[in-house]
Amino acid sequence: MTERANPASARLDTKSALQIARTINAEDAKVAGAVKSALPQIARAIDTIADAFRRGGRLIYVGTGTSGRIAALDATECPPTFGTDPKMVQFIIAGGLPALASAVEADEDSREDGERAVASKNLGPKDVVVGIAASGRTPFTIAAIGYARFRGANTIAITCNKNTPLEKAADFAIVTEVGPEVISGSTRMKAGSAQKMVLNMLSSGAMVRLGYVYDNLMVKLRQKNSKLVERASLILERATGLSRPKSQRALEKAGGSLPVALVMTKAKVSRSEAEQALQSARGDVRKAIAAMRRSQP
Repeated sequence: MTERANPASARLDTKSALQIARTINAEDAKVAGAVKSALPQIARAIDTIADAFRRGGRLIYVGTGTSGRIAALDATECPPTFGTDPKMVQFIIAGGLPALASAVEADEDSREDGERAVASKNLGPKDVVVGIAASGRTPFTIAAIGYARFRGANTIAITCNKNTPLEKAADFAIVTEVGPEVISGSTRMKAGSAQKMVLNMLSSGAMVRLGYVYDNLMVKLRQKNSKLVERASLILERATGLSRPKSQRALEKAGGSLPVALVMTKAKVSRSEAEQALQSARGDVRKAIAAMRRSQP
């Protein structure tokens, strides 16, 4: 389906710029619906990944070309967004890091490279490996998923076509049927958008389930620059109702840690007590606050 010609974009090369934009926009509007149809499988994947994290496992994305680059984007955004160890969410792309900047399509056909790349991760039953391929028939990704499953890892396929070799290689699949592309075969378009939406849901959903988000606030962000320092203060204000000066002082007392400041303020405890509560709650901010409140007379 992803490789078929799209009648909605016939004679695209004769259209004006506005007509081209309208055509692409109309096709893009179909992506959210395709993702919506896969929500039960996405929810299953979120719980699978969250459970793996609780057991000390990892989430490892595998893809080639556009799929691999989208995987890299999602993986590398997790540490600054959720304060996670970079090893917690990783990516494998055919061709290695050079493929992020330059196309190396020939590497997609190597089953041996796919197996070798995923074997280097020393997989086990605690890990989750997600194979991403719009067509569902990329040899590199199929082989990687097959090997990961052989090693006992939980495996998930993300494709835009039903009943593909990748789907059959994995424990279960998330299939977003976006249909043919505006430019035939250019799966960086609708298929890529669907993949990006799904990966956002998987990583973000799992982190929410772990308690790395409080309410809908990004409370574990890393304050690496002035913008993020300001954001941390704003988030603490929203979560606690403190004024700006008081939120800044609370962050200072917490050693700059937003989760610690939040537990200290909400539960009215010391820094050491907040740190201990967060450690006991494995980073779950809401659970840490609740535990501290229960322990108080």
